[in-house]
Amino acid sequence: MTALLRRAFGALVALVILFEEWGWDPLQRLMARIARAPPLAWLERRIAALPPWAALAVFGVPTLALLPVKLAALWLIGQGQSALGLGVIVGAKIVGTAVVARLYALTQPALMRMPWFARLHRRWTAWKEALLARVRASWAWRAGRAVKRRWRQRWARWRTG
Repeated sequence: MTALLRRAFGALVALVILFEEWGWDPLQRLMARIARAPPLAWLERRIAALPPWAALAVFGVPTLALLPVKLAALWLIGQGQSALGLGVIVGAKIVGTAVVARLYALTQPALMRMPWFARLHRRWTAWKEALLARVRASWAWRAGRAVKRRWRQRWARWRTG
């Protein structure tokens, strides 16, 4: 039973990490474009200039800011509004990923100056890459890629028609 729970937890973590990997770069680029607006550009310059501990505090803000939204989503689910609650959770995840990706891009140089953060970052990156390598080597991943490739080929043939 423990092995089954461990596998289920591992699959859930892999799905979250895959979502983050899929969305991280595009959402960060979107946030960078939005931040070209003068007030946001000013704020980004201030964030990028923060010392390490302040950068760490700013990096944690989205987690705290989205907690009430996620609790509201759970309340909605508890009230029988499952679809709405799930939509709020998914929306919060997308917005949270976008904000965290951008904040990380801005604060990474300062964060990496903290030896303990740099050490944890190296461990996290190695663990995540090993997990992603296992997922990408799986039958389900390879089959999904093949289906995606076939759909893209069909779409290209249909468009050129």
